[in-house]
Amino acid sequence: MFGAGGGTSSYREIEDTDVVILWGSNARETHPIFFHHVLKAVHKGAKLYVVDPRRTRSAQWADNWLGLHVGTDIPLANAVAREIIQHNLHNTAFVERATTGFAELAAAVEPWTLERAERETGVPASAIRELAHAYAQADRAQLCWTLGITEHHNATDNVRALINLPLLTGHVGRYGSGLNPLRGQNNVQGGGDMGAIPNRLPGFQDILDPEIREKFARTWGRPIQPSYGKHLTQMLEAMDSGEMTNAYVIGENPVQSEADAARTVARFSGLDHLVVQDMFLTKTAELADVVLPASASWCETDGTVTNSERRVQRVRQALTPPGNARNDIDIIGDIARRLGHDWGDPGAEQIWDELRSLSPMHAGMSYSRLAELGGIQWPCYSEDTLEPPYLHGRLWESDPDKRGSPAPFAAVDYRPPVDGLDEDYPLRLTTGRRLDSYNTGVQSGGFSSPMRDGEGIDLSSEDVARLGLRPGERVTITSRRGSVVAPVRIDPTLRAGLAFMTMHFPDEVDTNSLTIEATDPIAGTAEYKATAIRIDKLGSDTSGRSEALPASGVP
Repeated sequence: MFGAGGGTSSYREIEDTDVVILWGSNARETHPIFFHHVLKAVHKGAKLYVVDPRRTRSAQWADNWLGLHVGTDIPLANAVAREIIQHNLHNTAFVERATTGFAELAAAVEPWTLERAERETGVPASAIRELAHAYAQADRAQLCWTLGITEHHNATDNVRALINLPLLTGHVGRYGSGLNPLRGQNNVQGGGDMGAIPNRLPGFQDILDPEIREKFARTWGRPIQPSYGKHLTQMLEAMDSGEMTNAYVIGENPVQSEADAARTVARFSGLDHLVVQDMFLTKTAELADVVLPASASWCETDGTVTNSERRVQRVRQALTPPGNARNDIDIIGDIARRLGHDWGDPGAEQIWDELRSLSPMHAGMSYSRLAELGGIQWPCYSEDTLEPPYLHGRLWESDPDKRGSPAPFAAVDYRPPVDGLDEDYPLRLTTGRRLDSYNTGVQSGGFSSPMRDGEGIDLSSEDVARLGLRPGERVTITSRRGSVVAPVRIDPTLRAGLAFMTMHFPDEVDTNSLTIEATDPIAGTAEYKATAIRIDKLGSDTSGRSEALPASGVP
């Protein structure tokens, strides 16, 4: 909607804002560095609102917690937008100058009264009203979200519904006001910036633009195909159809990170040839025909990393890779050489300088300048200048030529979670992360933690009592795709009907054998946040009650 995939504000700006909204984000546990900046704002007097089905550790710091039902983010966002419009709290001058589609948005949100939104989302009308007025009337405000918004079958529409709010109020393109999609893993931002997405070359340059393709073709000595590639979900579908018969996986563990794990295992097992390049022998690597031992550790290589505020920072090698492990670029270079393309032996700085020559938004970031300034936010077009820490200031320009393309509002419809609740599957499972662990446990799962001992299923005290369970008791958790066994834990942040698990310990409890592969048609993201489950005592006769398949998590 803005033309570039990056958070619009710096972390420092968070400290100087008046209102912070964490929507679908438990930043206290999943983005703790960022949350320190939020706390500084709170201690200065900023209002903090947390929108989340769970009363997370982040919500415990909030002025108000809006505990919505899983998957009802669009009704809530539409109701906030309607309240802002109805009370003339929108920034009329900004809307007229810098946006398009206001009339269509106003018509789309009109049915979402506070009362209707309360019935659909479970959030009291008074809390929705308070959030809308506080956000719209703030001098500066920050709207932040993460996987709680994007891991849904309608992820893109969820994000669009949120972006409508800063466009209505003018909370973008100014110091202290912005939008911050907090990245789920280290250097996710950097990966996208470098072109590791199927429709953009490095620097978010559209691969369909003939001038951009020609620029890269001249440097690389090969023509660039004038078509988009496939994102991960489309690649998995291509494995089903037989269109994709080979895969090269670098630093990923899709067998345990993708939804509906049993189906993912079958796909990768059916490939003609699978190569995995990783520093650990992951479950995906165990299926591979060839495993290339990489030194992907942050302290074993030179390069750069880019965080959620678009700050590019140097990474410097401190340790020699052990054994036969090699730098990723050396391995990739050797493969290229055997395919007939000798790239020589470029170092990290040489590769970075080539990137700077092709990506205008990185042009001013020499290694020496990155070191001198402790990192630089993109865009940085020249070694003689620095841009403001926020993006899209152009939207405030009075000159249309300087303002550029307006930002479009998005009128989006509400579609509930795909995996519906019923008598056989009456509980809603949502998944996420914990402070002490990391994703599929490849890096953190092999080490004990005083904070957490393996994986369990978190339930409310009401559900534990209703189901006749005891804390620590092992139960069978079943979805329409599979079953796992895990111990019961009482979580006071959960309301009745809501369960929580992570994917951190798949060797013990393969949570993603439960999740559904209902994907967003644009982004391809699976609906990890909304799975229908039931819980049975071990040994219970569940015959005839389930379509579940046997899953690897069952002992």
